Amino acid sequence: MAKITKQQQAKLNALSIELKSGNETKISAAIKILQTNGHANILPELVELLKTKPSQKIRAELMELLNDLRDSSVAETMIELIKDENNNSVLQELLSAIWASKVDYSQYLPEFIAIAVDGDFMIALECLTIIENLEGPFEERLVLESQLHLRDYVEDSTPKEEKKAKIMSEIALIIKDLDNMDHDDIDFFNE
Repeated sequence: MAKITKQQQAKLNALSIELKSGNETKISAAIKILQTNGHANILPELVELLKTKPSQKIRAELMELLNDLRDSSVAETMIELIKDENNNSVLQELLSAIWASKVDYSQYLPEFIAIAVDGDFMIALECLTIIENLEGPFEERLVLESQLHLRDYVEDSTPKEEKKAKIMSEIALIIKDLDNMDHDDIDFFNE
């Protein structure tokens, strides 16, 4: 994560107070400032605000900010936030923001597979959308780890919801294609 100066931290602390103020005008102003002067450190507080079920206006501004993330330094923090079970009430929104953002999450392929396995149909659908849009390249270990998560899903004896099972099949096909591309590349270089 990028280093932060004392002055930047003081500014983020002030914005944090505004986000927690309960005053819609102050919250909205803080979100607008964060759109140009944000930092990954403030993401947990934005998620906490989202969990409070703010007004439609604040929720829309918050989602616009999260959807417009461009700095790659936010990826690690966002992954930590979506893996945190305390954020399950807003998991679908966070996954949607990841899909909409300009940040490359390719190195987190296995995490999205694991979340799809553990989640319901809508969570799996959001993960499928993210996975379909990952740019890659994908390291072999990421593909193998993803395959392990998918194997766990298939081998779980719990009855499967049909709609989610279809989504998981689509995800499995994508991972299979990634695995085949990896082997095709190897064969090409050995000829």
